Amino acid sequence: MMSSPGSRLPVTQPFLPPLEEFLPYLEQIWSSKQLSNNGPFHRQLEARLADYLGVEYISLFANGTIALITALQALGIKGEVITSPYSFVATSHALMWNGIRPVFADIDPNSANIDPARIEALITERTTAILPVHVYGTPCDMDAIQRIADRHGLQVIYDAAHCFGVKQDGRSILLDGDLSILSFHATKVFNTFEGGAIVCHSAEMKQHIDHLKNFGFVDEITVVEAGINGKMSEIQSAMGLLQLQYIDEISIRRRRLYERYVAALSQVPGIALHPVANNVEWNYAYFPIYITAPYPLDRDGLYQAFRDVDVLARRYFYPLISDFAIYHSEPSALQPLPVAKRKAEQVLCLPIYPDLSDEQQDFIINLVRNPPRTKET
Repeated sequence: MMSSPGSRLPVTQPFLPPLEEFLPYLEQIWSSKQLSNNGPFHRQLEARLADYLGVEYISLFANGTIALITALQALGIKGEVITSPYSFVATSHALMWNGIRPVFADIDPNSANIDPARIEALITERTTAILPVHVYGTPCDMDAIQRIADRHGLQVIYDAAHCFGVKQDGRSILLDGDLSILSFHATKVFNTFEGGAIVCHSAEMKQHIDHLKNFGFVDEITVVEAGINGKMSEIQSAMGLLQLQYIDEISIRRRRLYERYVAALSQVPGIALHPVANNVEWNYAYFPIYITAPYPLDRDGLYQAFRDVDVLARRYFYPLISDFAIYHSEPSALQPLPVAKRKAEQVLCLPIYPDLSDEQQDFIINLVRNPPRTKET
């Protein structure tokens, strides 16, 4: 059996800037005593994120799930929404919290994103929107999805939780669809401890979203909507401002790790790498591999081999959302989803984060290239 890499290796780990650089932000917060409610750091972060991401309108939230729940409210989505079963449960949970029925479409075998060819047959008179997921930060076929939406009068909300900074043909993918939702959770490329955002395309929609995230308040005595409390705090916003100072350095480190993995694993029989198109500026958020024959272990065998040496590779996304018992009352969850099922049974995300050392990565690579043939006792 292989020896341990020396310490437990998570599949991801948040980048934390030097603590001494965060303290001046905390001192300002302590001095102002404004912890929330659209404080100065919150306003600065919205402006700087809009500039960095190449979008005009962005609204910050306490987390990405509340952002998604609010986005569905902002567009008045009802009835049924076609979405992917190959995602984190928050995607479909947000629909359920809004009283919306998720309808699961199978995914594309290459990108693992929702397959536009599977969407149209699922549209009924109750369908109001499409909720695609840019899986691992790789863009969906947005042109095809928009054509379908336009043809049937549907709205499009992108779950872009993995997509901080991702561009296609030099343009932010957050500019597509009616709304896009980002996550700034600790596991993401850019984090604000917890956090999220909605990207929209007009001042009127941003104002609507901002009302919804703050109980519907316009001013001290005026409430215009039945809103929720989704506001990002000043401490979260301060972390975001400091993170932005390091984001390019973080991206360089992640890209280097990604390229080392590709060089070492691209020719291993039975290991398929997740494809990223040449016209995509990716953020290297994840490193998924797919285990197929003639690899000596199945996916769960390799997963366990990693666990045995304290490497916490993740089966992400497994199981499918549609396989959870709470969704079995949804008819589409009981229909065959063969491509999504196969991907979920093959995928394993390897550790990738800025502080992963070459020695630790080499340990991971060596285990993939030379897996144990039988489980040792």
